[in-house]
Amino acid sequence: MFSTRQYINIVMLLRVIGWLLLIEAVFMSIPMIAAFIFKEDSFQAFLIGLGICAGAGLMLMSLKPASREMRRREAMMLTALVWVVFSIFGMVPYLAGGVHFSVTDAFFDTMSSFTTTGLSSLSTIDTLPHSFILWRCVMQWIGGMGIILFTLAVLPMLNYQGGMQMFNAEVTGITHDKLRPRVSSTAKALWLIYISLTVLLTVLLRLADMPIFDAVCYGLSTMSTGGFATTDAGIQSFNSLSIKIIFCVFMLLGSVNFSLIFQAVRGNFSVIKGNTVLRWFLLLIVISTAIMSFSIWQQGLAENVEDVTIDPLFQAISVISSTGLVEPDFFTWGAPVLCILVVLMFVGGCAGSTSGGAKIDRIVICFKNIRNEFFRIMHPNAVLTVRINKLGTSEVVVQKAIVFLILYVLVILFAGVILLLLGIPIEQAFINALECISNTGLGVCLDGTTSDLSSFPAAAKWLLSFVMLVGRLELYTVLIIFTSTFWRR
Repeated sequence: MFSTRQYINIVMLLRVIGWLLLIEAVFMSIPMIAAFIFKEDSFQAFLIGLGICAGAGLMLMSLKPASREMRRREAMMLTALVWVVFSIFGMVPYLAGGVHFSVTDAFFDTMSSFTTTGLSSLSTIDTLPHSFILWRCVMQWIGGMGIILFTLAVLPMLNYQGGMQMFNAEVTGITHDKLRPRVSSTAKALWLIYISLTVLLTVLLRLADMPIFDAVCYGLSTMSTGGFATTDAGIQSFNSLSIKIIFCVFMLLGSVNFSLIFQAVRGNFSVIKGNTVLRWFLLLIVISTAIMSFSIWQQGLAENVEDVTIDPLFQAISVISSTGLVEPDFFTWGAPVLCILVVLMFVGGCAGSTSGGAKIDRIVICFKNIRNEFFRIMHPNAVLTVRINKLGTSEVVVQKAIVFLILYVLVILFAGVILLLLGIPIEQAFINALECISNTGLGVCLDGTTSDLSSFPAAAKWLLSFVMLVGRLELYTVLIIFTSTFWRR
């Protein structure tokens, strides 16, 4: 049996994880500085967390692997492991600062942050120190573009050590376009766009009279389409139309393929104009907004123009981008709206963005393939292909999209059934499973009541944490580790 096993360079994996932990320690210094500025007791908690994180990183970096080679197997294992490792060390300040009284809750919230899901086991955040609120948003921002992608940008040596495999394992989508010849250069370009948009969003929110601390936090959590707020009231506490419009624009940008934004910056607008997926994505938002607007009007809830324009547009973009910010009264808009929100949550944004969901790219491919199959019924000898951006798509890509969607639904059903067996009500079990795999933390049930995750049993929280990770890394990177195929030659 052991002769069929293939050697995995564990020592090299641990060494790279050591580098990653040092990077996490650097990010952990941001909320520690905030704790010092606001004179909060949490300074000590972050100092402990930073020390443990940096110490473990230095210890792992001291390992000397016999070989520095990283193949596809090591790259996929590293990508899956690092999200778990980051969550384990990222929850240390929570435990040291007394925010969470159990490892389960601390891990759940940290995994929710890094995967940009936005769910929380905390019943309130109004009593949280500024430093912890900021740390939640920083974690979302790191996870939005990707931990491995950031590492490839700052550690070019990985360009030669399985860099492309790690890039493919973490970046969302069916196929992955390199913006530059080298993987590290592509990672730098993507992060430069990401950082620039985050800074621009923060500045605009500040100009819209949002307090500087809130502007920074919302800049981090919105650009990552994570959706963590700074108060229980969320953005409704600002009561500002201009702020809501700014959110709409940047949530939309966060859910668009960043390679298109890169081309737009370079002045290549023809690529955007002819992009099939982007056209379907925008059309879906327009149709969803129109249906919600009509439903609001039909329910007699329209008191002004904003109620049937900006509010439904905001809700549609928030859900399809997996940001998860909600209008306080969306559950009164009628049954059609609730159905639309579930569909948007499932579909998600574009591949290559920070958004979650199954991705509109796969939905487009499947719909076009269905149309072709109907045509073949009447014309059996016809040779058809799925055309995206006026180019034919290979049968392999079409098959991958279909299999992904089937597996996506199976994970939702499996997780939902397990949650039912753990005593979670049926109206909450499957919506929570969908929220976690699509990384869309609405934080409310579809009947308008708040999801009280604090009352969930520990087993349910560990399961949902796993589903979040599976959804963020798009199923295969995590699930393949549990197959015999991964461990055999």
